[in-house]
Amino acid sequence: MKKSYNVGIVGATGAVGREMIKVLEQRKFPVKTLRLIASEKSKGLKLPFKGKKIPVEVLNGNSFEGLDLALFSAGAQRSLEFAPKAVEAGCVVVDNSSAFRMEQEVPLVVPEVNAHLIPTHKGIIANPNCSTIQLVLTLKPLHDKAKIKRVVVSTYQSVSGAGGRAIEELREQTKEILKGKKPKSTRFPHQIAFNVIPHIDVFFEDGYTREEVKIIKETQKIMDENFAVTATTVRVPVFYAHSESVNCEFEKPITPEEARKILSKAPGVEVIDDPKEAKYPLAIHGAGKDNVFVGRIRKDPTVPSGLNFWVVGDNLRKGAALNAIQIAERL
Repeated sequence: MKKSYNVGIVGATGAVGREMIKVLEQRKFPVKTLRLIASEKSKGLKLPFKGKKIPVEVLNGNSFEGLDLALFSAGAQRSLEFAPKAVEAGCVVVDNSSAFRMEQEVPLVVPEVNAHLIPTHKGIIANPNCSTIQLVLTLKPLHDKAKIKRVVVSTYQSVSGAGGRAIEELREQTKEILKGKKPKSTRFPHQIAFNVIPHIDVFFEDGYTREEVKIIKETQKIMDENFAVTATTVRVPVFYAHSESVNCEFEKPITPEEARKILSKAPGVEVIDDPKEAKYPLAIHGAGKDNVFVGRIRKDPTVPSGLNFWVVGDNLRKGAALNAIQIAERL
């Protein structure tokens, strides 16, 4: 008989938490009991799972008794406070926040890239940033072939990456502008509807944002601490799926044709690359899909061996919920 597990989702009523519930059901994860855990403001809510309505519990220090697995997506502060308590209760934590990603003893895992680190966990496994996940899925197979010297990535990130209120803000601003009204901005520093904002999270003294530093540091931890990568992160008026423009310089020669062949065989990656037929990855293609999509693969003629390409992935799915559950499946 297949073993089943007692699973808890912390932050169950958020955008990622709700996606986790869907992914658990869609992938037929062996759930014995599912407990949905959130803040006081979600008390009384019930969310569907396998034809039942499951009540939301309020997060506290005793929330993890009897659980085998806790999927956290409630922000770094709650993870820092409650993830150690979950581990003390005998639970394995897969954390979607930034709280533990750069801790040396915490594995930072994308299963298609470095699943071998999962057994080294000491109670907590970290899920990378959504933009990092789709980036390293495409970098790793190319790096194995030709060794990457340097990566320049610019991201075009959907509003769902900022949560449910951000989705609603884009929707409401769009309505207001189309009615000729001045939109209100509360979730973003500027109007997001019909606009592009080169600013995600707080700025540091060197001019980089926290989101950019996350991508840089996490990519280096997953790939190689000496891996050269720089990033610019941008918020765009798209509901779901992040897009990335990637430039790679390699140590060894690699052609666009070779890259397409390599990436077409890479797990979790799908190539859409026929510019003459206007076929390339779009955010609307990536939304709701498990795979990360890559296209516009072309030579960079400014360096001896370089490629440019375009990557699209659903930030709530592979960028968060699906990756966490794939880690749980490997566990």
